[in-house]
Amino acid sequence: MSDLRTAPKHTALLIGLMTFGLFFGAGNLIFPVELGRLAGHNTPVTGAGFLVTAVGIPIVAIVSSAISGCSSVHEMTSRVSPKYATIFTGLLYLAIGPAFAIPRTATVSYEVGVAPFIRGHGPALPVFTVVFFAITLAAALKPGKLMDWVGHYLTPLFLALLAILIAATVIHPMHTATNRPEPPYNHQPFMRGFLDGYNTMDALASLAFAIVIIEAINQRGSTGRRNVTHMTIRAGLIATIPLTLVYVSLAWLGRTSTIVVPNADNGGVVLAGVSRHYYGTAGQVLIAAIVLVACLKTAIGLVVSCAEIFRRMFPAGPSVRSWVVIFSVGSAIIANAGLTTIIAWSSPVLMFLYPLAITAIILGLLDPWLGTNRLPHRAMTGCVAVAALPDLARALPVQGPATRAITHVADTVLPWASDGLGWALPAVIGLAVGWGASVVSSHSCRWGTSS
Repeated sequence: MSDLRTAPKHTALLIGLMTFGLFFGAGNLIFPVELGRLAGHNTPVTGAGFLVTAVGIPIVAIVSSAISGCSSVHEMTSRVSPKYATIFTGLLYLAIGPAFAIPRTATVSYEVGVAPFIRGHGPALPVFTVVFFAITLAAALKPGKLMDWVGHYLTPLFLALLAILIAATVIHPMHTATNRPEPPYNHQPFMRGFLDGYNTMDALASLAFAIVIIEAINQRGSTGRRNVTHMTIRAGLIATIPLTLVYVSLAWLGRTSTIVVPNADNGGVVLAGVSRHYYGTAGQVLIAAIVLVACLKTAIGLVVSCAEIFRRMFPAGPSVRSWVVIFSVGSAIIANAGLTTIIAWSSPVLMFLYPLAITAIILGLLDPWLGTNRLPHRAMTGCVAVAALPDLARALPVQGPATRAITHVADTVLPWASDGLGWALPAVIGLAVGWGASVVSSHSCRWGTSS
């Protein structure tokens, strides 16, 4: 077994930077910008809540995977049941794949790189999505060295340009019209930021990316669950620094943009407007190109990874190449709904999946005490799944009598339900009941054996 002391001193730094690269895609730009724009003087508190779910929980998720020793999110959740593991893994990959995240890469590219240059959108979005996903499909079917080239050169260039833009907002701040927070950021700002962090989908993605990070640690000489866990913690702390700096800077950009970019529908529009404000057309063209390539890289990677996991889960189904085609075409269709609509409809799904993901992370952290005992896993997951349904209903863009009735019952019965945390107490109760039942069962088995 290799000891951490024999590993290269720069291993934690390399893994930390890789972790940052995996988590931070071009789509992550838009949410802290929008948060800062709407939260006003509540931005520091709201931003703190955002950092918990956009940075803290994803890093803890990787540590949880290392502690549990599981090779995939499917294995991690199979302790509830194999059927649940398949359903949850499928929903997770659909959310970070063709249902929301992949279409979002195209719409962010469009909002930042194309929309500012045209008058009246017309057929521009459908044409753009066809071209975008045609390139994605071609690259995903035969990626070659494209991903390495993009990762080594274009992502650093993207971050360098972003740093230049953010530096301008600090050195020559824009004048903002008001510091008053807009609804819903004027009530429970920390919880609003906590829920906004769901939109990055990084806690979901971290459960999928964990195996990549752990394998990279193994390849650099750290083996054994204890050593891998220690290296994962060190790398995670390193990744936390750039992630936090970027998100805080983007929130500042959004907060000071209200006069320069009035009446923006989303953070992508704000980012494009601020770029034009500081650097004119040349700056707008350059950031458009970098965001386009960064989003294209993300789309290709997600299409390939989703195709591979669906092939593994359904070996009798389509081939990997067929899944690539299915996901590319499906993403192109969904992308035509537009960025604002995609975000609106992804919110209820994330309100349901995130509590389940957090549950899986907590159970992974408790693995040294729980082991393979299924009772705590089943009890906690079951309670959270039921309690998260009202959060899904509340976040639906279209509300009706049924959804209002569900949320009213939840607000009456569950503490913090109106703040999006109605699942928290059921999670604690489910874990306690499951753990207690497992202890009783264990003692009963020993008593029966001894008698």
